[in-house]
Amino acid sequence: MSADSLQPPLAQIPAQIASVSDYESHARPRMTDSAWAYLQGASGDELTCADNKAAFDRIRIRQRVLSEMKGAHTRLELLGHTWDFPIMLAPIAFQKLAHPQGEVASVLAASAMGAGMVVSTQASVSLEDLARAASRPLWFQLYIQPDRDYTLDLVRRAEAAGYQALVLTVDSPINGLRNREQRAGFNLPADIEAVNLRGMRHPRTHVAQAGSSPLFGSAALDTAPTWDDLRALIESTKLPVLVKGITDPDDARKAIEYGASGIIVSNHGGRTLDGMPATIDALPYVVEAAAGQVPVLLDGGIRRGSDVFKAIALGAHAVLVGRPYMHALATAGAPGVVHVLHILRTELEITMALAGTRSLAEIDRSALWM
Repeated sequence: MSADSLQPPLAQIPAQIASVSDYESHARPRMTDSAWAYLQGASGDELTCADNKAAFDRIRIRQRVLSEMKGAHTRLELLGHTWDFPIMLAPIAFQKLAHPQGEVASVLAASAMGAGMVVSTQASVSLEDLARAASRPLWFQLYIQPDRDYTLDLVRRAEAAGYQALVLTVDSPINGLRNREQRAGFNLPADIEAVNLRGMRHPRTHVAQAGSSPLFGSAALDTAPTWDDLRALIESTKLPVLVKGITDPDDARKAIEYGASGIIVSNHGGRTLDGMPATIDALPYVVEAAAGQVPVLLDGGIRRGSDVFKAIALGAHAVLVGRPYMHALATAGAPGVVHVLHILRTELEITMALAGTRSLAEIDRSALWM
């Protein structure tokens, strides 16, 4: 689908949209083939991406009857802030691919709903403009850049703009095998860029010749982040640093040892290493390794409020939702994102009521049929 044939965003959300998954078919005719491949695509055969959702579907919930539900709520304390419900917007780059307002619309929606949002380093709107648009705390997602001085400058900008936490993504020192993007010939349009990285020095691009190493023969991994970079980041800021992209319990323990204030279990939406476990399958092992020292969040596969319930039951403090809110953004802008958050919160509360749990603290493994 070309840019000239795209349908405009909806001015009103149709009643037929009853679940967050309903937004996907509405989003497709509002995004180019290239942008759709970027948003929907994952690594390799996209097995991990598919399993992120399928793994939730395999988990069953115990219904409990005649439970006292007076005073029920979904509030939680997380890194010094009280949230009304445990659902945040995940960091997603280049949101202007989905809607002309891009990340501004998502920030406005999160603020309207009292939800948290993690702003991507590769946002198509500056981190300062997004902070000015927000009325709720924002977190800033950070990649360690080859230019370490520029990385520190990003940290200082986030601090000055009032961001409340840093989320260091550690699972993508290089891009995964994005075959769907390759087949679609994905390139950013000329009017969309990672504005926060404007002016940064980039390493020279390496083009492998036949018979030579395509990756190890280049300098691409010479500046890849290490545990020392995590330590240096934590020492350079007073903001809490959460480490995103952890699926291995040994890595969770090491991140905490190095000073992480939180762990986000994530496989990058299946966009890095195909064949990894689903995040909900990895979650209990990471929670056990964290041993209550820091909060553990989950990112990947959330499509229902009941999925949020399952993640909480397996030890997550909160969850991040990704592709679904981008579908809603493409479909209807900020009102669509508001609707996704409202649907998920409503479904979570319904699940809690039918499972007989009055608060997030009451949701544990005993709430699951395991």
